[in-house]
Amino acid sequence: MSQTPTPLTYRDAGVDIDAGNEVVERIKPLVRRTMRPEVLGGVGLFGGLFDLAGRYQEPVLVSGTDGVGTKLILAKQLNRHDTIGQDLVAMCVNDVLVQGAEPLFFLDYFATGKLDVDTTVNVVAGIAKGCEIAGCALIGGETAEMPDMYPPGEYDLAGFTVGAVEKSKLIDSSKVRVGDVLIGIASSGPHSNGYSLVRKILQRAGNPLDLDVGGAKLADALMEPTRIYVKPVLELLAKHDIHAMAHVTGGALVEKIIRVVPREFGLEIDTSAWPLPAVFDWLQREGNVPRAEMWRTFNCGIGFVLMAAPGAVAAIEASLDGRGLAHWRIGEVTPAHGDDRLHIR
Repeated sequence: MSQTPTPLTYRDAGVDIDAGNEVVERIKPLVRRTMRPEVLGGVGLFGGLFDLAGRYQEPVLVSGTDGVGTKLILAKQLNRHDTIGQDLVAMCVNDVLVQGAEPLFFLDYFATGKLDVDTTVNVVAGIAKGCEIAGCALIGGETAEMPDMYPPGEYDLAGFTVGAVEKSKLIDSSKVRVGDVLIGIASSGPHSNGYSLVRKILQRAGNPLDLDVGGAKLADALMEPTRIYVKPVLELLAKHDIHAMAHVTGGALVEKIIRVVPREFGLEIDTSAWPLPAVFDWLQREGNVPRAEMWRTFNCGIGFVLMAAPGAVAAIEASLDGRGLAHWRIGEVTPAHGDDRLHIR
């Protein structure tokens, strides 16, 4: 007579519902701090609710999604999980900002093989902080525990945001003209791009994470969270005529800025217009990275770019000074010469 099999539970299969519930309870106060008056229903519903009534006459919704790439591996190596969530928010909200949209709400997706409550809460705390900085509500999310999908201790992140802008104020690059000035706003570091190359360089250099680089430890410089440009740029848009904007992420200066310029125009970018931050100088030297590869992989100190008519530049720069944001005139819009539209010198 065969024995009755031992009863199995979801926990036996590797999924701990109680741990998931603990995460939810611990993040509730973090999420509440991001709430806006337009959010209906609060935390825990099946869908997040956001009321647009009365805010816009002709609203255009602008959506964005992103992750933080292999910076997650460095976060695990350093056991620093409290800022990677801000990176996630920044990569999404800065993207929708390019078209003039105010980020309204954010959702996250956290996936892991085995749920570690403290790590998960730290990650979500960073997401909540990023949402507070951007002024958007953390309206929902998903924490997925998937045994055998991820190695022990590994997790992945994705983020999703929705913003809105009045149709009449949409930044669509239609105002761009020859002679427009490019104003580059400083990044806080490598942000969340190029970390596969960063980790390769670190490995070659022997992982000198305590090395002093420009007055900061290399580990701190590399883990500095992505700057969120939302509030200062929205203030600029309310006061100044900005023709186009770009968020400098993957593809960096070579691919991201030219993307927002109509095809009849080109760009001239002068890389001597701003100082190369120490962390990028170290990466270039240690990795013997070719100059062209640097401009294609890293933001090299410029995280966000504004384009405006020459006569508007001084006032825009004064506003940036008032917000304490370092900035430089890094180039101008030129006529296009066939497919040769971008000159970096």
